[in-house]
Amino acid sequence: MRHPEVGKAPKGLYINGQWRDASDGATFEVFDPATEEVLAAVASASIDDALDAVAAAHAAGRAWAATAPRRRGEILRKAFELLMARQEEYARLIVLESGKALAEARGEVAYAAEFLRWYSEEAVRIVGEVSTAPGGANRILVVRQPIGVAVFVTPWNFPAAMATRKIGPALAAGCTVVLKPASETPLTALAMAGLFEEAGVPAGVINVVPSRQSGKIVNAMLHDPRVRKLSFTGSTGIGRVLLSQAADKVVKCSMELGGNAPFIVFADADLDVAVASAMVAKLRNGGESCTAANRFYVERPVAGEFARRFAAAMAAVRLGPGLDEGVQLGPLINRGTLDKVAQLVEEAVGQGATVLTGGKARGGPGYFYEPTLLTDVRADARILKQEIFGPVAPLCVFDTVEEAIALANDTEFGLVSFVHTRDLAKALAVSERIEAGMVGINRGVVSDPAAPFGGWKQSGVGREGGHDGLLEYLESKYICATW
Repeated sequence: MRHPEVGKAPKGLYINGQWRDASDGATFEVFDPATEEVLAAVASASIDDALDAVAAAHAAGRAWAATAPRRRGEILRKAFELLMARQEEYARLIVLESGKALAEARGEVAYAAEFLRWYSEEAVRIVGEVSTAPGGANRILVVRQPIGVAVFVTPWNFPAAMATRKIGPALAAGCTVVLKPASETPLTALAMAGLFEEAGVPAGVINVVPSRQSGKIVNAMLHDPRVRKLSFTGSTGIGRVLLSQAADKVVKCSMELGGNAPFIVFADADLDVAVASAMVAKLRNGGESCTAANRFYVERPVAGEFARRFAAAMAAVRLGPGLDEGVQLGPLINRGTLDKVAQLVEEAVGQGATVLTGGKARGGPGYFYEPTLLTDVRADARILKQEIFGPVAPLCVFDTVEEAIALANDTEFGLVSFVHTRDLAKALAVSERIEAGMVGINRGVVSDPAAPFGGWKQSGVGREGGHDGLLEYLESKYICATW
């Protein structure tokens, strides 16, 4: 086989510890975005298959919740060790189905594995409380118990990490799960199902159901009374739909939704650091990340110099298939994404923006778009109002701290922001006033398994990572007692 990683990856549904075809025999094709070639045909779950997975998770729930926390942690730790031992195999699989460069894919596997290690340690830290009621008549006991069956819907841009970021805390808390991975990148999730089984996860605790009928099967699961939790990572538009569906059965939700991250560079910033951070914040995964810097605001005295250096760094990036030696930036995920990015750039240029570098798609095969820097972007340009999800950086100029904060907050989103200045007091003061769940100071990436990841406004509900991420899968129960 041309790609042994694909040949080894399972292609069926994983339900109750068994691999099986879809009940109606349906399959769908998975494509390599670098070549537009078919990688594999994968089973496409029906509604009946999805509900079978829910039944399996529910049946396994009581025993898994009763499993000693230390044992749950040891299983997660074993999964961490297995994933890191096979880092190269998983990284190459991620490259083939998502398009990202191999070095980034290796980084994703390490990041994904770290969620398993972190939550292997958190599994034994599910603590309660005991206190005396203020009136003295009774004791207040608070215990925390697993919420139950959790449905996960994950995106294509980080097929390993977005799965473990949810599976890690859920299993640590004693919950069972049904994972519906993105149709563009199901192979990584299916391969990981086998890894969890090898680590000792019992049958039914993890179920994986890729499907081309995503909307129908997720809606059916959300209307099954056995499902008590939904965790979704994806667009704000789809998140709104799922929140509406979850409301019918009052399913608790964690939502990691869209972003429109501002990247602010003050005149006193270290420009070498700022440019290096900008490259990471913008080009990590080709800009196909909810935490990608989407709008660049640079104080006027250094705007020209920052733009010159940023453009030079972008122009030096090597674009190509992710498995090729030395490639730093791979293709976009599909034709629709490529066309959207190209249209946003064309609109901005048509309104007067200047292209300092890039500005066009590379001829096929593959969905390649050049790293692009735009200046003189109009304040009302669409490229500043929505997620670009591509390697394009629109740059605007500001004159005062107040203006920078107003520009940063002028969006319905509030996931992450980036601030560059040598003045720590200014950085912290600005960070407090920015309406976002996360702020990176003098750095281009903020994600860490030990920190609470999540957004304000229409960027989400709840947190993933850190101890906060564990609490998302626990219910608090108050017991009133007298002794």
